[in-house]
Amino acid sequence: MRTNIQTDTLTCPSCIKKIEGSLNKMDGVETAKVLFNSSKVKVQHDEAKVDADEIKGIIENLGYPVLDVKSR
Repeated sequence: MRTNIQTDTLTCPSCIKKIEGSLNKMDGVETAKVLFNSSKVKVQHDEAKVDADEIKGIIENLGYPVLDVKSR
């Protein structure tokens, strides 16, 4: 499954490392990619192991407000 998450504005390159590093360590996440200029996070994951709400929670716990979540 692919989940696209729109965050509030990302302000620095370390934001990318924090988000990608945390998500890529999660069991069930195949790839997590932050698009810095658009403040989007694209995550390819196994929904049986991790769902969109868990991914959203990780991002919010890191201090980045989530504005929208779309899965397909």
